[in-house]
Amino acid sequence: MADFTIHTAENHPDAAADIIAKVKGKYGFVPNLIGALAEAPEAAEAYLALGDALQRSAFTPTERHVVWFTINTFHACHYCMAAHTAIAKKDGVADDVIETARTSGDYADPKLQALKVFTLEVVRERGWVKPERVDAFLNAGFSRRHVFDVLLAVSHKVLSNYTNHLVETPVDTPFQPFTWTPAAQAAE
Repeated sequence: MADFTIHTAENHPDAAADIIAKVKGKYGFVPNLIGALAEAPEAAEAYLALGDALQRSAFTPTERHVVWFTINTFHACHYCMAAHTAIAKKDGVADDVIETARTSGDYADPKLQALKVFTLEVVRERGWVKPERVDAFLNAGFSRRHVFDVLLAVSHKVLSNYTNHLVETPVDTPFQPFTWTPAAQAAE
């Protein structure tokens, strides 16, 4: 298997210097995901830009995390589940919402459940979602803008989830209390 480098604030490509400095300034450390993406600074830049755009989406913080968790679970991304659990807690997402996501359960809130179902449809069907499924999503209280916000989140998470699979990104110390094992691996 290829040996990927997790770049740090002290050891990174020159072209990634601004990105590494920005991330370290914002978080106080360089998350291993960004350290991996720094190999291709444009990939790190794209990931951060997509994340910033999602912060401005029409989703509430809880809805945004439901979408992220749904995609992370589908892709079985151990790193992003741990990181997003920490971030969700910081963002004030209710513990029952986080636990439902981490156990692949169904949400008690019908609107959050509709969001999860639609997000899964988008990912599973690679965007070929049947019109009646789109209508069900809209009828659950979401707008057409939310459809595109889900696509934005899928783009964001494909970049990070696939990176973490290829690199086998180690979970950062601040996220380790939220380590997660995909259900299929836990059953083995």
